[in-house]
Amino acid sequence: MTRFGTNRRGTVLYGLVTLAAALTLGPVPAQAHDASVYGGVFRSRNAGGTWLNADTGLFLNAALTVAVDPHDPAHLLLGTDNGLLRSFNGGRSWAPEAKEVVLGAVFAATFAPNSPVILCAAPSGVFRLSEGRWERSSIPAGAAPGRTIAFGAKLGRVYLLGRSGLFESSDQGQSFVPLDPPLGATGDVTALAVSAMPDETLFILTGGVLLASLDGGVHWERRGADMGPLETVLFDQMLSGRLWTAGRGVLFASDDLGRHWRTAGRLPDSNTVVRGVAADGVRIIVTSDRGMYISPDEGRTWQLEESGLPAHIEAGPLARDPSDRRTLYAVYSLMPYPEVWRAALEGGNLLARVDATQLVAGSAFMLLLLLGGATLVRWLATPTHPISKRRAR
Repeated sequence: MTRFGTNRRGTVLYGLVTLAAALTLGPVPAQAHDASVYGGVFRSRNAGGTWLNADTGLFLNAALTVAVDPHDPAHLLLGTDNGLLRSFNGGRSWAPEAKEVVLGAVFAATFAPNSPVILCAAPSGVFRLSEGRWERSSIPAGAAPGRTIAFGAKLGRVYLLGRSGLFESSDQGQSFVPLDPPLGATGDVTALAVSAMPDETLFILTGGVLLASLDGGVHWERRGADMGPLETVLFDQMLSGRLWTAGRGVLFASDDLGRHWRTAGRLPDSNTVVRGVAADGVRIIVTSDRGMYISPDEGRTWQLEESGLPAHIEAGPLARDPSDRRTLYAVYSLMPYPEVWRAALEGGNLLARVDATQLVAGSAFMLLLLLGGATLVRWLATPTHPISKRRAR
C-alpha cells in the first residue's frame, strides 16, 4: 500500500507538472538564447587584447553604462536596468547606490572631472551626489530619462541629452534649463558628445546629421557632409581632437574635431548600430548591437570578439580609464537596449512587456497549481490513504 500510494502520488504530481508546462510553455512564442551567457561589465587591461569579468557574482540582466573616477581608477559606477551600482575596489565587489532615490534604468552616470560631484540619470529624474548626499536635480519636462551627461570646459557647466531635447546646467548639475533646438533641425537630437579641450565644442546628431557648436549651443554648424545618416558620435578623450561617428556599419574618424573625416572601417554587417569606439595604435575596438568587433589593422579587417565575452548579445558604450589608456570597460545586456529604453519611457512597468497570451498562460499555470494542490491534499486526507490510516491509529 505504501509503495502503491507513493507511486500514485508521484504519477499525479508528474501529470500536474507536465500539464502546467504544456499550458505555460507550449503556446507562448519565445526568443531562445544561450543560457550560459549573461549581461554585465567586462574589463581589459591591454587595450582590448583580453577581457575578464568586472562584476563577479552580479549576474546582471542589462548593464547600460559604466564610468571610471578620473581621480581613483578603483572607483566605478555601473548603470543597470534596475538602478545604480558602485564599486570602490575596481569591480571586485559592488553595492547598490542610492537605491531609495535612483529608481529604474540608469543610462547615464558620470564623475565630474574637477570635483567630487557625481551625476546620474534615471526615469525618476537626474540625481547629484555632493558631500556624501544624493539630491534630486531641478529639471524641466523632457529631461528624464536622460541618455547622456557630459561636463563642459567651463567650471560647473553640464550638458544633458534627455528624453526629448538638450539641457544645460551652470551649477554642476543642481538645475538644468533647456537649450534651444538648432535652426533647421530635421529631427530629434539622438546623440551628444562634448570636447572640452582646447576649447569647448558641443556635438549633436539630429536627423542623422552632425552639428557642432562653439558657443554652448547658441549657434550651430554642420560638420561632416556626404557621410549618410549617422547614428552615433563619440569623443575620444585619449586622442587629442579625435572624434568618431558611424552610420550603416561604416565607421568614420576625424582628428580635427569634425572638420575633415576619413573612413576608418566597414563592419561586416551594414545594419550594425555602433555604441562605443576606442583605439590604441592600429587596434580599433567597436561595441555594437551585435557585440564587440576588433580590428587589428586600423579598420581594414574586423573580427567578432567572443573570447571571455558574452556571445550574440548587445554591447553598450565603452569607457576608458582616464589614468590608463589601455584599460577599457565594456557593458552587455541580455535585453535589447531599445527595449530597455522603451520600458524606461513607459515607467519601467514589466507588465508592459508581457503579451496577453503570456498573461493567460501564467494565470492558467497558477490556477492549475492551486487546483492540483487542493486535489492532492484531499487525496492524502482520504480514509483509505496509508497516511490517514496511520493517523487514525
